[in-house]
Amino acid sequence: MSHRIFTMSFASVYPAYLAKMEKKGRTKAELDEVIEWLTGFDDAALAAHLEKGTTFEDFFAAAEINPHVSLITGSVCGVKVQEVEDPLMRNIRYLDKLVDELAKGRPMEKVLRG
Repeated sequence: MSHRIFTMSFASVYPAYLAKMEKKGRTKAELDEVIEWLTGFDDAALAAHLEKGTTFEDFFAAAEINPHVSLITGSVCGVKVQEVEDPLMRNIRYLDKLVDELAKGRPMEKVLRG
């Protein structure tokens, strides 16, 4: 099953993540650090994806997902992230979960498992 978010550009959602961070007193640097931890993209690679308008599907296809990603547990929008079957949707939910935890004030070392 293909979800609409798969074909959305990562750049179209990034400002919402950023707004959520800033509203809670977190920074763009912290958001980017979480994205880098999950995907392996450094600042230059992330900027390139944002500039290109890479879809979520292509964004995560190019990512080197962190080996500690299975330590991310809990719910996003009432769905347990570890139980999401589609690998792409699970990666998107992992990102949502990390952003939520950061926005809720969790210390960075707890957000970035392992």
